[in-house]
Amino acid sequence: MFRYSTVITNTSPENSFPEEIEKSISTPNILQQKEKDERFYGFSDTVSEPDRFRESAEPEFVKSPFKLRRKGSKTSRRAKNMEASDPPTPNVSDTSLVPERAAPTVGEMLERPVALSARLREHLQNLSITGESDHPFAISFEDVAAAAFRIRKGIVKTPCEKTSIPELDDMELHFKKEFAHVTGSFKERGARNTLLLLTEEQKEKGVIAASAGNHALALAYHGQALNIPVTVVMPENCTIVKEMKCRGYGAKVLNKGHNLAEAKDFAVKLAREDGLMYVNGYDHPHILAGQGTIGLEILEQVDDVDAIIVPVGGGGLIAGIAVAIKSLYPRCQIIGVESEMCPSFKAALDAGRPVKIDAHHALTLADGLCVPKVGKNAFEIAKNYVDKTVIVSENYIGIAVLRLMEYERAIVEGAGASGLAALLAGLLPELKGKRVVIPLCGGNIDPTVLGRCIERGLSSEGRLIRFIVNVQDRPGGIAELAQLISSIGVR
Repeated sequence: MFRYSTVITNTSPENSFPEEIEKSISTPNILQQKEKDERFYGFSDTVSEPDRFRESAEPEFVKSPFKLRRKGSKTSRRAKNMEASDPPTPNVSDTSLVPERAAPTVGEMLERPVALSARLREHLQNLSITGESDHPFAISFEDVAAAAFRIRKGIVKTPCEKTSIPELDDMELHFKKEFAHVTGSFKERGARNTLLLLTEEQKEKGVIAASAGNHALALAYHGQALNIPVTVVMPENCTIVKEMKCRGYGAKVLNKGHNLAEAKDFAVKLAREDGLMYVNGYDHPHILAGQGTIGLEILEQVDDVDAIIVPVGGGGLIAGIAVAIKSLYPRCQIIGVESEMCPSFKAALDAGRPVKIDAHHALTLADGLCVPKVGKNAFEIAKNYVDKTVIVSENYIGIAVLRLMEYERAIVEGAGASGLAALLAGLLPELKGKRVVIPLCGGNIDPTVLGRCIERGLSSEGRLIRFIVNVQDRPGGIAELAQLISSIGVR
């Protein structure tokens, strides 16, 4: 990289460049840097230009507010020469020398958190109480990078480890274990980022959100840690374990609606009545930026990733990851996976905009993906960055949960296991021989749902069979049946 420096000196031959400074000067981009200096500081710098860029070999120095001590020079002689031949040193505090903008002071930088981009600040002013706007907004890589720095002290950096599943030994597979967060899901990233960016008034009043569980848990936990009141509205058929954990973290929990859309309508109504800030768990820009930090960690932990398979519910996770990955490593494929019980992202792609579909949490093993309508902002990003979307059956979601228990000794909810389910179902044959990462995005599964997953997985592979048989009502009838079953190796 080209390095340049400025100097206050006179034009006498005895103050020419030292040899070591001449050697450190390289020619690329010198003229471009000079133009930047002239625009920003109001004066030019010709110290670092080699002779061939000047009209004459003898340098004609121009003042700058910086000093460079020349090796072997005498302080008294330098001061005398400056006093005799140089005009007064420009005052850098004079705003006339900085026509565009002045750099912030160290104190200003320490007093405020990591700054928001100008685009994002402008967009936030136009958000409705639901966290949405008439014009969808796409976050930038700058927003994701700022979020990563902002949440670094309150979020676990989850491992991304190479694994081996027998059916998938033809690819290099890595699991990003997002279930290792305190509340058991990736949602902590966006939640903490959002809470840290609240105004003092918003922090005092508190926030409200509609969630099937993981977003509610994340807000409740970090709200308690940051002393911010949190209210969550959960569908009436949400998993019991998630509801109990939310209450344990001090959140106010309300059960309303048969699905997330109905719960959201009630939460928005309550937000208007009580003056609370509604935090959209899959579409608020701060949420998207926080989730995108997963992508940054993946690129840091795994070299030369060929594809990342991301579960899709409301679209916030895949949108955030896509921004981070495609900005730094565009050759990496971003692949979305939805449950067959709620393909809302596929419906949005077909319609060209987010549309509402029918979905019920109680009918799917992947309740975390059961979002009837994807977010506007998330869709605006994902439609341009996502390379492929597949829909996986409930049977393979059950098998994926079972595989993770058997080979990873990890209990992962159906939504988190859907990426693995897509591979087990053979929906992505083009990834053979590739290096693939799957975020296991959550581990908060209700025990009853876990039982259904295990049963579904075992039965799908023929390892669990139910049958009906009529046994004669006579002595030894049941014993004969048991002996028959045992003789064919059934346990």
